[in-house]
Amino acid sequence: MPEVNVIPLAATSAGMTELVGGKATGLGELIRIGERVPDGFCLTTAAYDLGEVPEAEVVAAYRALGGGPVAVRSSATAEDLPQASFAGQQESFLGVTGADELLDAVAKCWGSLHSVRAVAYRDANEIDQGAVRMAVVVQRMVDATVAGVLFTANPLTGRRTEMVVDAAPGPGTAVVDGTVAADHYLLDGAGHDDRGCLTPTQLAELRAAGERIQAHFGHPQDIEWAYDADGVLWLLQSRPITTLFPLPPETDRPQPRLYLEFGHVQGMLAPVTPMGMSTLKATIAGMLASFGIRAEIVDVGGRLYGDLTDLVRHPTTRKRLVKLMAVDFGPRAQAVVEHILSDPRFAPVPGGRAGTAHALGPALRTAPRAAAGIVAALARPERARIRLFEEIDRLRERAAAGPAGLRTAGQRLDFVEAQDVSTRYDRIVWPIVAGMLTAALPAGLLRGIASQSEIHTVLAGMPHNVTIEMDLALWRVAARAATHRELLLTTPPDDLAARYRAGTLPDIGLAAFLDTYGHRAAAEVDLGMPRWAEDPAPVFAAIANYLRVTDPEQAPDRRFARAAAQAETHLDELVRRARRQRPVRGRIAGFLLRRARLLAGLREAGKFAGLYPLRESRRQLLLVGAELADDGRLAQADDIMFLTLAEARAALAGTDQRDLVAARRAEYRRERRRRHVPVALLSDGTDVEALLAAGRPTPAGALRGVGAAPGTATGPARVVRDPATAHVEPGEILVAPTTDPGWTPLFLTAAGLVTETGAPMAHGPTVAREYGIPAVICVPGATETISSGQLVTIDGAAGTVTVHRGE
Repeated sequence: MPEVNVIPLAATSAGMTELVGGKATGLGELIRIGERVPDGFCLTTAAYDLGEVPEAEVVAAYRALGGGPVAVRSSATAEDLPQASFAGQQESFLGVTGADELLDAVAKCWGSLHSVRAVAYRDANEIDQGAVRMAVVVQRMVDATVAGVLFTANPLTGRRTEMVVDAAPGPGTAVVDGTVAADHYLLDGAGHDDRGCLTPTQLAELRAAGERIQAHFGHPQDIEWAYDADGVLWLLQSRPITTLFPLPPETDRPQPRLYLEFGHVQGMLAPVTPMGMSTLKATIAGMLASFGIRAEIVDVGGRLYGDLTDLVRHPTTRKRLVKLMAVDFGPRAQAVVEHILSDPRFAPVPGGRAGTAHALGPALRTAPRAAAGIVAALARPERARIRLFEEIDRLRERAAAGPAGLRTAGQRLDFVEAQDVSTRYDRIVWPIVAGMLTAALPAGLLRGIASQSEIHTVLAGMPHNVTIEMDLALWRVAARAATHRELLLTTPPDDLAARYRAGTLPDIGLAAFLDTYGHRAAAEVDLGMPRWAEDPAPVFAAIANYLRVTDPEQAPDRRFARAAAQAETHLDELVRRARRQRPVRGRIAGFLLRRARLLAGLREAGKFAGLYPLRESRRQLLLVGAELADDGRLAQADDIMFLTLAEARAALAGTDQRDLVAARRAEYRRERRRRHVPVALLSDGTDVEALLAAGRPTPAGALRGVGAAPGTATGPARVVRDPATAHVEPGEILVAPTTDPGWTPLFLTAAGLVTETGAPMAHGPTVAREYGIPAVICVPGATETISSGQLVTIDGAAGTVTVHRGE
């Protein structure tokens, strides 16, 4: 298409973003499918590239509209995209009348492309500043009697079967700017009475429009709308909702499904690479199957979720799930499962799939070995521990020897696909399970005798933990490096890593550390993550942190020794007390706690062992990736981590996978920026924790508002009335009368947002959700009740603000 300066709005459509920007393409698509959109035109990015407004063409197009009041709105090429809404980040002007006023508004829209808030927003979303250009949309003004925003999915809970409407009398700017407390409607199929500024007929019309528009675009939409004096509905904007967590994969089962997030058990909230996902899904499913638990592992937003629906619906297994969650998943997962068990949609189904012989078979076969292994570990813990570490040493030696005879890329992929990490399973697993049980059971036995904190004290300073031993080994490296303190503290970790690889750093004993622990990394169970031996920059960052410890009493080795000594002392006292009050329970609890001191520290050993074969698989894949990069089918060797094994084989067969990898890397970067990952999802996208929070009673002394962005945060308050002079420290809770888009650069450091007015669909809360910070709005008198520096806790789903007075 030849470049033009002005184009009718009806001539814009999808695929023209580089010429007319995101807002114009959305409006053009609405016109194309027959929706009612105010007539207008678009000043294109070609005009922006010229550097000056083509006045004659703009004025001619304005007169062709008939003159009169118009809306002038930005339409940047990086605006209204699926990954970034740019809600309110660039300028809009309403009621613009006359040619001179129109030309001035166009120039101001252009200038807003590089405003402080727009630049900060692009930086936060990793959008190339130099590649962004600005178009401008000019439309007839709608003389609105009521206007607002329609979300075709609930942005707070994620539920795709609900729509949400915020509305207020007038042109609607007060709703999107958050300067009024709008009427709020939840469209879930139930009827509505004549309350607020919208009639039931209008709500039904909005829902129908939302269904049509969402069906056309293929994903949930954020729609601005207005009703004129004749009761006619006009659509003013439609853009993707950017804050929703992805949906679980579709199934052919009509009932709702429950998915529990598994990655946080391994400390992983970041997305998993595609290659890592393929190996982890099989590994976790196999581990669960060995215990008789059948749960399909699915990829949702690059995270590992397990489908627990059949377990929840089975009359027998559902009774054990809450306790099972306590072992590895924690109280958040327990609360979710408790809630789901009371949901009639997940009522038990006699003879459900989880109770079939197929599902119970592995458990029945494993049970005798499990009992024998656990009893043996309890009876002779030292022997069990020695055998466990002997088995790990054998696994390490086998992995270090590497596969023999692999000469081609195809053979290397065969090796990775057939990788057998099996070892003498019982020698590793059952001592670990015994340790977990001995640490978990005493709390019930000692209820009413010892507090949870006392039990935690007894379980501190645990020996035989490979991760603690690693940390203490790194502390010794840091102590040896003290003479090079200035170098290690003032040089960026990436530069230190480069110098280490080049052999130009002083010897601080790092090579020996990496020989033992170089197969580890953050998110280390993801095959796609570089190991420390490949990139020791994180190790240098940790050494720098250790070197900042100047108080000898805070040294990690001394702190660990104190915790261990305190644990032994408290253990003796606690057992004496328990045996006095409950002789039988006291003896059993004492036995279990003493065995926990010998066995519970082994918990990390299983994963530690599995990392050795994982390292070899990664090495083989990188060799394949290097070959594919040499042939031009990948851009670089580690691109292979953004393919599946099947896609890697296709590349070997000649398929150029560079575009696929580029798209996957972009999605991976977007997901890494996501701060809130639901611990549990329903198949309709509902974040179950959001439902729990909304149903909780208001804590005593808490302030009540409206939840506008989910999540919780605790930090010192920062009361701000003027964003121009404000400074918000990282971790502070921003408390303000209201927020418009000019406030949003402060969100980059704020841990949460509290306002006195607003609407959940306004620009401020929308950007808060994009940045992943919780928000509570419409808290009366918040800026007067709360003082800067006070510690506050906000719950963005429950809509509460708790002020911790005198703490």
